[in-house]
Amino acid sequence: MRSIWKGALTFGLVNVPVKVYSATEDHDVPLHQVHAADGGRIRYQRVCELDGEVVPFQDIDRAYDDGERTVVLTKEDLESLPAERSREIEVVEFVPSDQVDPLTFERAYYLEPDSSSPKAYVLLRRTLEQTDRTAIARFSLRQKTRLAALRVRGDVLVLQTLLWADEVREVSFPSLSEQVRISAKEMELSAALVDSFASDFDPEQFTDEYQAELRTLIEAKLEKGDALDTAETFGERGEADAGGEVIDLMAALRASVERSRAARDGDAKAKPARSGRSAKKTSAKAS
Repeated sequence: MRSIWKGALTFGLVNVPVKVYSATEDHDVPLHQVHAADGGRIRYQRVCELDGEVVPFQDIDRAYDDGERTVVLTKEDLESLPAERSREIEVVEFVPSDQVDPLTFERAYYLEPDSSSPKAYVLLRRTLEQTDRTAIARFSLRQKTRLAALRVRGDVLVLQTLLWADEVREVSFPSLSEQVRISAKEMELSAALVDSFASDFDPEQFTDEYQAELRTLIEAKLEKGDALDTAETFGERGEADAGGEVIDLMAALRASVERSRAARDGDAKAKPARSGRSAKKTSAKAS
């Protein structure tokens, strides 16, 4: 992992230098848009509405529009904000861990001690463990002031950003205000059902089935030669994507691809002059 930020945890007079790392990563299969007719890559361009020219990213500033007026904020303007220049993760209070609503959790970051001695880091970690407290902190990252919960995961401190109070919607469903009668027998049966599914949570037991099936489908198409030359349609080839795990669906997907291609070829020979609407229906069935 590579650190994305360096700073210091501060509470009172205690200062704990740390490096910040993203704790999570996205493993979804990267997909992009192409022209259905020829497979050509579809790209988006940043075009100025005044002169119609494509604008390089380095020449783009941000702006706020109140409906009538627009205020342009340059990179220098944003960098001049005191909060953005701060390199402190300021602990403002320690609260009981069960008072932090999981609904407010956002991104998680690992904190690594960034000093010759990790004593202050370990002391803070052990204190949080023994007191069953979570530290609430404020800091700035990527031009945004953030609220965060500092907690312990194993032997590492984790900083998890939180939604602000006004970002969590209030909810009231009229149907839940009605009086509902639940019998003791219904509660007993419901509890028995829950107990039959009771287990200790192990995240390793769960996988993203859609992504696994998508990777398998892609591999099946590649093996059948149902692919385009990347150099011709997408420009220069990027880094090769890691292959998906081979699962039991491989044989079924291979057969599906082969059957759909055969059906498509047969329809093309039988009725070469289809109308646009009919052709679309045939293509949908083949897919």
